[in-house]
Amino acid sequence: MSDLPATGACRCGALQIEVSAPPIMTAACHCRGCQKMSASAFSLTAMVPAAGFRVVAGTPVQGGIKGPVCSHFHCAACFSWVFTRITGMDDLVNIRPTMFDRPAWCEPFIETLCAEKLSWASTPARHRFDGFPPEDSFADLMAAFGDAMAGRL
Repeated sequence: MSDLPATGACRCGALQIEVSAPPIMTAACHCRGCQKMSASAFSLTAMVPAAGFRVVAGTPVQGGIKGPVCSHFHCAACFSWVFTRITGMDDLVNIRPTMFDRPAWCEPFIETLCAEKLSWASTPARHRFDGFPPEDSFADLMAAFGDAMAGRL
């Protein structure tokens, strides 16, 4: 992508992050935890390679879940939920795509934890899972995401 790196920020702008690699997947998570954290029916995620992610201003603080499965990071000033690191997936960072002015990064390609989905919530996601996608399907999903988003990201 020729328009990278992209800088995003929390609501107040104190915590700024930079992404220098395009997302490898976008998702909506319908779990009760994400519903509570986002105060919405689901949270949005853009998964980016960890090597293409960095904090450029501010110091993130942990909130929400603080391990051992994952850690949520927030702005210390406005408490916006900005990114998540998942234990065992050190090569990826889940960013909140709404921190960037990139509408295509916000459109979910997959939906996860649909077993906890609110009955009225819907997204344009192309793939839905009651839990998380099976690990052996992730490479195919990433390839399909890349094909579907070619030229849009």
